[in-house]
Amino acid sequence: MITGTIFDIRKYSLHDGPGIRTAVFFKGCPLECAWCHNPESQSFSPELIVHPKRCIACRACVEVCLQAAIDERLGTDRGRCLACGDCVPVCFSDARELVGREMRLDRVMDQIKSDRVFYEQSGGGVTFSGGEPLSQPVFLQAALAACRELGIHTALDTCGHADWEVIDQVRSGVDLFLYDLKLFDEERHKAATGVSNALVLDNLRRLSELGHTVIVRIPIIPGANDDRGGLEQLGAFVAALPGAPPVELLGYHQTAEAKYASLGREYALKGLPSPDRERMQSLAGILSGCGVTVLNEW
Repeated sequence: MITGTIFDIRKYSLHDGPGIRTAVFFKGCPLECAWCHNPESQSFSPELIVHPKRCIACRACVEVCLQAAIDERLGTDRGRCLACGDCVPVCFSDARELVGREMRLDRVMDQIKSDRVFYEQSGGGVTFSGGEPLSQPVFLQAALAACRELGIHTALDTCGHADWEVIDQVRSGVDLFLYDLKLFDEERHKAATGVSNALVLDNLRRLSELGHTVIVRIPIIPGANDDRGGLEQLGAFVAALPGAPPVELLGYHQTAEAKYASLGREYALKGLPSPDRERMQSLAGILSGCGVTVLNEW
């Protein structure tokens, strides 16, 4: 049975495509965006999340940890921790959890099928997100095929950083691509995400040329990609694509800060303010001036 590494399945999602949707989150991503709001999705391996405020100091975790990774103050030494998960089932207060698990396709489909009535009533479906689903192409292709057999609408939320051969294998099963664009300038993209955007731009161009339904999503990160010059570059690129796909702007928010702490990681953007409504309207105006249709309403 085909399996995939999944870190969450979220029911009744309203922001991952049209209608009411089930969002299936794949673990692992080739990008390392400093602003990532799902930092638990970046690694391809299971990770231990610790919620210190929930801890009742029962010390059960200390007793079962064979790596001696939990100190006297019940802190976790990330250098010693193997994310084996032994401490999770003995934690009575749910202060410890293991994020990321191998799931069989039939188990994932059971959860998807249980919400079919909501899809049918709302025009919704399933969104495969992450992380990056294209990093697990075998499981993704099988899941898309299973949804297609059931007549369930599918959306793929992707950063687009994958070999075209991978996208070509799965694209026939995707009804809607939610395609992230961060920056047009390659060097700035490398600095912000750790990788070139050559594949990202080329793959989007190919999907557009083949007539796929695409919504481009641009996360707005203050100081990183909200300058007029950079947005005009993105706007000109999108406007010139066949079909001129519409754009959604996603405003940066700080909700991920606590997640980084629970993973034992420093948050590079601590204290960065979210763009306000007026700022988002202004940025939408820049893109509209490039001939791009902006879907957001403020």
